Amino acid sequence: MAQSSSPISGVAERYAGSLFELARQSNSVAKVEADLNSFAKMLDDSADLTRLINSPVFSSEDQAKAIASIADKAGITGLTGNFLRVVARNRRLFAVPGMIKAFRKIAAEQRGETSAEVTSAHELTAAQQTELKAALKGVAGKDVAITVTVDPSLLGGLVVKMGSRQIDTSLKTKLNSLKLALKEVG
Repeated sequence: MAQSSSPISGVAERYAGSLFELARQSNSVAKVEADLNSFAKMLDDSADLTRLINSPVFSSEDQAKAIASIADKAGITGLTGNFLRVVARNRRLFAVPGMIKAFRKIAAEQRGETSAEVTSAHELTAAQQTELKAALKGVAGKDVAITVTVDPSLLGGLVVKMGSRQIDTSLKTKLNSLKLALKEVG
């Protein structure tokens, strides 16, 4: 794995690598990935949960209890549930989003896929996601696992990040480019 410039991403990659190895040994990579995706969705949907994982005000015991309760209610058990509890006890919850991203990347590489982060102005339908995966496969030369997030500020279009490449077809960027061009003329 490439060296990271950020200490947080280094922590995230080490934890994700360890979790992946444990999941691989127990033949539960798909289950762990599904659980992590579920937890990531909860983070996206809940400002309180995001505050819990990012705030140093909460003690490690409080964070561990809260994470255990949330994981149990969400059906996140087994290896992933234990992993989240250990991360909470070790006061590393702030790095969980990076851990999830790193785990997805490792899992995709092991499946012979590459991963792409897609930001869209609106929720993509299953058909749109399938079509996008096919188009990205043509560019990458191998299967592409996508992670879709919604950002209404894009106004329209997509931003696709795949490895070190970024494809920005968002209306927001096009309007900003037009704005700059008009400033140069006027």
